[in-house]
Amino acid sequence: MQVPYEILGKVFVILAIAVIISIFVALFIGAYSFRCKKILFPNFVLFMLYLFYGPAKWICRRFSIRDTIVDEILIELRNALMLEEFKKKEGLKVIFLPQCLRHPDCKARCDPIEGYQCKRCGKCDIGTVCKAADKYNFRVFVIPGGSFIKKILRVYKPCSCIGVACYPELSESMQGVAAFMPVQGVCLLKDGCFNTEADVEAIIRKMEESFV
Repeated sequence: MQVPYEILGKVFVILAIAVIISIFVALFIGAYSFRCKKILFPNFVLFMLYLFYGPAKWICRRFSIRDTIVDEILIELRNALMLEEFKKKEGLKVIFLPQCLRHPDCKARCDPIEGYQCKRCGKCDIGTVCKAADKYNFRVFVIPGGSFIKKILRVYKPCSCIGVACYPELSESMQGVAAFMPVQGVCLLKDGCFNTEADVEAIIRKMEESFV
């Protein structure tokens, strides 16, 4: 039996065009929702941008658009979708902070489950977040990597969380954590491997929303 390569080729081209158009539509709707604070078709946008994450970023770069807009859309849509559930949850609430926020002279010990245990020396933003967390009944975990999140979820079983990280890591982590509990994300103001900067005011606002 002869394989209809010509037909298969046409089908492939049609599917490829359909996918590209769908990505464009998802990016447009997501950007509109992000800018105008009016959420439209969030499940469609999340599905398309997570499924075609790499191609969506490539399309942005091809049109000289910063590709972090894809992560911003994913984070803000997830925040909006889960905000009400996040507010209503009662029980242990946690904040995941990246270890890159630590001061270069940090003396904190790294626990194999909890991560770095802040001494509140005042040299970085972590101490400020910890102080606010005491007020709003959150527990702070300063983690070296994503594997610590799994261990903390297994041991402490929190009911909701706030995640802080750079754009790509935050959008990916929120997707995984959202399957277990409501999550809110706050992006770093300055990212990198060390000497990063957190948006402390935004983190505190997220805690306040849950405290109401």
